[in-house]
Order: sequence, then C-alpha cells, then structure tokens
Amino acid sequence: MTALIHVSALYRYPVKGLSPEPLERAELETSGFFPGDRLYAIENGPSGFDAVAPRHQPKTKYLMLMRDEALARLRTRYDDATATLTVEGCGDPQAFRLDTEAGRSGLAELMRQFVPESLRGEPKVLAAPPQYRFTDSPTGYVSLINRASVAAVEDYLGTPVDPLRFRGNLLVEGLAPFAELEMVGQVIEAPSGLRLKITKRTVRCAATNVDPASGMRDCDIPWTLDARLGHRDLGVYAEVIAGGAVAKGDALRLVG
Repeated sequence: MTALIHVSALYRYPVKGLSPEPLERAELETSGFFPGDRLYAIENGPSGFDAVAPRHQPKTKYLMLMRDEALARLRTRYDDATATLTVEGCGDPQAFRLDTEAGRSGLAELMRQFVPESLRGEPKVLAAPPQYRFTDSPTGYVSLINRASVAAVEDYLGTPVDPLRFRGNLLVEGLAPFAELEMVGQVIEAPSGLRLKITKRTVRCAATNVDPASGMRDCDIPWTLDARLGHRDLGVYAEVIAGGAVAKGDALRLVG
C-alpha cells in the first residue's frame, strides 16, 4: 500500500460554496489548514459568527451547494496577492477585492441578484480570521478523496461521477474502494516530510448530488452510499502533524 498511494490532483476552495481551483503544489504548515482554502463564506442572514472569537458554525448558516445548487454555475478564481475574486457565469466577469468592505459588499450584492430565492436575510461576505477557516467540520484541516471510492459510486449509479462533487483538497489513487475509511488514526507521509494524520471519515451530504459543471441536481449519492454500504461516508479528513509540501504526482507512504 505504501508505494501505491499517489496524489492525482490538488484543489482549494477560497470561498465556501464556490468553485474549486486546481493546484500543482501546496505548502502546508503544522496544525494548519490547507492553504488558501475556505478563506471566505457568504452569510445567509445573521449567523452569529464572531470574527474576534470565532466558533465553528454549521454550513447551513452560509450559502452552500447542499441547498443552493445554482452556485455551481459560477466560475471563480482568487488572486492571493491582491485578495481579488473574479466571478464568471453571471453576465460580464466581475472582480471583487475581498480585503475591502466595498469588495465584500459587491460580492454580497451579486449573490442577492444571482440567488434571491435562496436568501433568508441579507447576504454578507465573511473573512476568516487567523487560525480559522469556514470548513464543514471544525477539525476539517485537509480533506482527502479516494478516486477508487468515486469509481465505486459510478458503478452503483451507472453514470460518470465527477470527483469534484466531493470538494476535497487531495485526490489520491492506489487505494481500494473505501479503504480510506479504515485509515482513521494512521499517518501518511509525502516525500517532503509532510505528515498527515487521518482523523475522521467524511459524511457526505446533498451537495454531492450537484453536478459541478452544470449545477444540476442529478443524482442522490448519500442515499446510494447508505443503501449499498449502510453509511454515507466517502473520503476522510486529516490533520497536519508535520509541515511540508505536497505536489501533484507525489507518492504518499503509510508510516503509522
């Protein structure tokens, strides 16, 4: 197993609920989050989030694919140097400086126009303070998706399934279907010395039912997993216990 786990793709999601960005390489810090991931969230009415003393909030407080599948029709890219989010898919491309009040208000206004039926109150773009991210799980530092597990779901459904439905940071190959679920408590190491400890399974929600290309809700993956396996788990979360780089094509070694 140790020689067969390979990283086939890396992704980050700068704004919760919006589109992924592929990466060739990422530098992870000990006890840190996946870099550039879930830096912002779009509040769907007052959430109670306090940037001074942040506490994890359920994803239902924010705009998200589980309920707001129209978001998948937007294509976004984020520039770290300028904190600028460019949005396409709703008319002419628009750019918002998310490190400014004007930029955050502009993106909130776009959401007000794009998904008015989804709003329970005024949308507001929230920025994550240091040592906090808008992940689904309070311990969701890095998420891994096993491509073989996705292939198994394809067989169950009889139709292609885009791995991006599962919104993971690392896509890996070389494991048996759902073998990642049995790796909780184990450690994997990249050639750089990066070590990830698998901490918990990822329970899938209705966000996986949304095709990331079309924005259509076209299948029921959680129900299918439950019917076939007796649970709704696919993929795992990991904690960074030793910092380092990870790159597309890296071989990961099981060390404990």
